[in-house]
Amino acid sequence: QVQLVESGGGLVQAGGSLRLSCAASGRTFSPYAMGWFRQAPGKEREFVGRIRWSGGSTYYADSVKGRFTISRDNAKNTVYLQMNSLKPEDTAVYYCAAARGLSVSPSTYYIWGQGTQVTVSS
Repeated sequence: QVQLVESGGGLVQAGGSLRLSCAASGRTFSPYAMGWFRQAPGKEREFVGRIRWSGGSTYYADSVKGRFTISRDNAKNTVYLQMNSLKPEDTAVYYCAAARGLSVSPSTYYIWGQGTQVTVSS
């Protein structure tokens, strides 16, 4: 059973940066892609970006393009989300998830982490 554990969330001022990590533990892990999502109170879960496990190609939501960067360390089974120029509207619980294909829909991701809170103050 593979588990995903996010870390690195916290409170940051607008314009600041945070780096989230998502570590996979358990049996051999080789998803097709890893995604990051976020969910603010009262809102639906929103796609942030994804990275293909093999090759490392990335794709981002327009709302974070140019500010957020996803990377991975296959040897450590870890995916990162570097968030720069943070805005108050980035405040949410951030989740990482594993997918069997390339998708922006949460329904196509089959393993989810527990989430980590990111709060951006103005």
